[in-house]
Amino acid sequence: MPPLAIPPIRLLAPAKINLALHVVGRRADGYHCLESLVVFAADIGDRITVALSPEAEDRLEFGGPFTADVPAGADNILLRAAGFARTLLAERGVALPPLAIHLDKQLPVAAGIGGGSADAAALLRMIADRVPDAAKRLARESIALGADVPMCLDGRAALITGIGETVSPLAGLPSLPLLMVNPRAPVSTAAVFARLPRCDNPALPPLPPGGFRDIAALAAWLSQTRNDLEPTAVDMVPTIDDVRQRLIDEGARFARMSGSGATVLGLFEDEDHMRRAGNRIKAANPGWWVSGTN
Repeated sequence: MPPLAIPPIRLLAPAKINLALHVVGRRADGYHCLESLVVFAADIGDRITVALSPEAEDRLEFGGPFTADVPAGADNILLRAAGFARTLLAERGVALPPLAIHLDKQLPVAAGIGGGSADAAALLRMIADRVPDAAKRLARESIALGADVPMCLDGRAALITGIGETVSPLAGLPSLPLLMVNPRAPVSTAAVFARLPRCDNPALPPLPPGGFRDIAALAAWLSQTRNDLEPTAVDMVPTIDDVRQRLIDEGARFARMSGSGATVLGLFEDEDHMRRAGNRIKAANPGWWVSGTN
């Protein structure tokens, strides 16, 4: 079985941002049915370096400001993603050699912005680029690693449906000056879903056929939507609501929690307003994680 060539490579695992997230049902197997509008921060995310391992098994090392919060050992999603890809490729007669992976953890953990799912997706995307005939199956079956992995693997602004596996790219989206603020309070996704008062909420409103022409159009559409996880997460971590109000006070056109929290996004009129707001929030709350993208 020929081994796959893996030259040393650096990957970006961009943050995933839920602009809207409706929980519209629950399947018999317990998975929740979602409708979500998702975008990705092109320049903010974890950094991953991959090379061949000198050892007989995959090796994972950590660095970055959030290293202490990353699960280690076999529970780490990067190691699980490598094993998942290795099994799938072996069925196609391709051997994935042991990998040396270094994760520079720049995103807070349990923050509602992809995190580990984005890390796994970045590794799978690198492998799919080298084995194109396996790309579709990698994408289709990657949900076994987590509901956010398929959307992170696609990596484009999209409407997400099902349990996260159906990704429909948006027709058009303007540049979005988004400020992400996390009060450094981890939130368990499983705990939030377990405490939801209901799972049969109304669906998202229809998307404009041609996409969103500008920020005003997007903000108007978002005003008709929700994040159905936010009230429960706020009950668990009340500071989330303080962060949202601070973003509104700083001039955000729109502010909402992303995913299961505790990261809150603020949509601003332009990048200059977003940067100034970020500087003020960071100065007033040095313990918070504050990062802007456009």
